[in-house]
Amino acid sequence: MRYPRNAKIFRGQLDAAPFAGVFFCLLLFILLASNLVFTPGVKINLAQANDLPGVTNPSLVVAVSANGAYYFRNRSIAEGKLKEELRGAVLEAKGDNENLVLVALLDEEVDGQALVRLAQLAREAGIMEMLQATRPRFEAADADQP
Repeated sequence: MRYPRNAKIFRGQLDAAPFAGVFFCLLLFILLASNLVFTPGVKINLAQANDLPGVTNPSLVVAVSANGAYYFRNRSIAEGKLKEELRGAVLEAKGDNENLVLVALLDEEVDGQALVRLAQLAREAGIMEMLQATRPRFEAADADQP
């Protein structure tokens, strides 16, 4: 049995518009995925550690950048104002009978003195527990494990 063939060899010119569209879409994806486009916020490189405890109580997060600036609730804040904000958050949580935990996001370049100063601020505001956030350490998978 013979099947009719409708396929013909293309002998015309290619249109450049679809190729240009795909090219510009790829260019856009590459730019957005790379660091060439400004991403808002403060870059904080957390220290690496494994097997550290988490928190079960409600928590407040304070970030300290490499230059020593404090960030609380997604905005930059002065040290004195931070103490007032923490105290206000403690008073709000007292109504729920919950003990707040302060989670400190410290950049790797921040010295230990900043951690001590933040702990003192938290203690003065009424927060008795503080943890330092870390990112998990990358470990290559062993060959024996499935």
